Amino acid sequence: MIATLPPSRGPLSAAPVAAALAAAFCWAFSSLLWRRLPTSLSAARLNLLKNLLAVALLLPLALVLPWQMAPRSLLLLALSGVLGIALGDTLFFAALRRLGTRRTLTIDAGGPAVTSLAGVALLGEVPRPAQWLGIALISLAVLLVVHQRAPRPDGPEGVPHGAGAGRDQAAADEIGVVLALGALACGSGGALLARAGLLAGGPAPLQAATLRLAAAALVMLPLLAGLPWSAHGPRPAGRRWPLALTATLLGTSAGIALQQTALAGLPGGLAVALLSTAPVMALPLAALEGDRPGWRGALAAAAALAGVSLVAGLVGLPGT
Repeated sequence: MIATLPPSRGPLSAAPVAAALAAAFCWAFSSLLWRRLPTSLSAARLNLLKNLLAVALLLPLALVLPWQMAPRSLLLLALSGVLGIALGDTLFFAALRRLGTRRTLTIDAGGPAVTSLAGVALLGEVPRPAQWLGIALISLAVLLVVHQRAPRPDGPEGVPHGAGAGRDQAAADEIGVVLALGALACGSGGALLARAGLLAGGPAPLQAATLRLAAAALVMLPLLAGLPWSAHGPRPAGRRWPLALTATLLGTSAGIALQQTALAGLPGGLAVALLSTAPVMALPLAALEGDRPGWRGALAAAAALAGVSLVAGLVGLPGT
């Protein structure tokens, strides 16, 4: 058992709720940018470069703040970075290339159910009945879009058109769903470890985010050996780096710092439920990559919004 907390009761603070929703928007927009990024790098190497860039951006800010951290907190935050960022983000990038932004994020929205069940067992955090219903509604959104076809990007990462394209697309969808579920499991486990680390005397959210990213980058450093530094690298560089920098600033730097703020102020399952509203944020962006949500996407968005309202205590139920 990682820690023992009293059951979750009472209204939630507005600041961590706002931080979670802001993080969800940052992830939705940055995911769109990562998918549009022209690169021949593997998902793991792209994740490594993203983490190194994020550490370089965050470390000067993190060093300004006083560091006060218990050894237990240091270990838990480092492990959460390895599981949730090094492994989880690698699987997420691989799924993103196969399923598209909205579908990958929607599957990732199943995190509340996984995290809440684990939170009950490991952290002693028991959501209220209305919050359980909200978590169920958010998780329902996953079932509504799993069987939707993914948009086909025009770049080299997409599924080829022509003969056999339908079979290739179906195979890519199946692999993408498995990868997205793996990213979901790693992300949920990383969120629980990060929350436990913050409760064990962890540092400020910005410092916790930097520590998690540094741990993820450290274990992935061996991948630098095979990185294409010469003219054989991905092209065009002029278009690639502005997209990579913007996506890193939004999704990795701001997104993870906001996530740590939410995890520090909310029970783990409820924080992940709010952080999992990224598919709703992605709906207005779907047309930019040729994605047509249809009735399933609209119904999934409605279910996710209702679930968020219940989780955040914006809508109450009798007897809860």
